[in-house]
Amino acid sequence: MCIGLPMRLTTKDGTRGGALYRGTLENVDLSLTPEAQCGDYLLVFLGAARAVIDEVFAAQVLDALQALEAVAQGQNPDFAFADLANREPELPPHLQAALAAGRTTG
Repeated sequence: MCIGLPMRLTTKDGTRGGALYRGTLENVDLSLTPEAQCGDYLLVFLGAARAVIDEVFAAQVLDALQALEAVAQGQNPDFAFADLANREPELPPHLQAALAAGRTTG
């Protein structure tokens, strides 16, 4: 399995660039993202940028990665899922209607 890392492009020279991940400058292949410009966020797999992404998505990916690290260390990952933590799951409207009508199976 390969996990994409969100990085911010800081330098570009043709198909090579420098991108920051958690404060560390990484050398990145930009062959698949020729439209990338300095300041853009990239989703990088094994040193190759595969997509230009927006800042919101980059933050979501970083939060998910931090949650995985927390779980691996035996910590609670709720900080990364504030919208889901400490609440009851909600059924989609069509399933809620079926449940209200007394249906218990497909």
